[in-house]
Amino acid sequence: MMGTAAPAEEVLQRLLTAVNSHRLDDLAACFSRDYLNETPVHPQRGFRGRDQVRKNWLEIFSQVPDLRARVQRSAAKDDTLWTEWEMAGTRRDGASFLMRGVVIFKVTDGLFSAARFFLEPVEDASGDVNAAVSRVLGSTPDFRE
Repeated sequence: MMGTAAPAEEVLQRLLTAVNSHRLDDLAACFSRDYLNETPVHPQRGFRGRDQVRKNWLEIFSQVPDLRARVQRSAAKDDTLWTEWEMAGTRRDGASFLMRGVVIFKVTDGLFSAARFFLEPVEDASGDVNAAVSRVLGSTPDFRE
């Protein structure tokens, strides 16, 4: 952890403990009542409120009963906490569950008051970088140099 933001470090530890022990009340208590979640890559997924956090995690815990989370890297400065997450487990249907990405939290009065959320499911079937660039640009892959 870089920086000197003890309240951010404390709420992050509380969140990780709650996630890994599947304690929904403790998890929800890490977020302010009017928490704002922005999802820049998927703007319609943004939401406001601790109740939605609780609803989301109730679904996650019920569908991935062995979920484990870890923060691979983090950095805190003032009221901002940058975190890199990995969450893994097995869904109830037997499929693997793996998400990775970044969540940038704002911490106010020892609680998460906002986040910019960049956590996504890991997928291995989308092709290499050439296919990804072509898909984003709507073009045909061209492998000429």
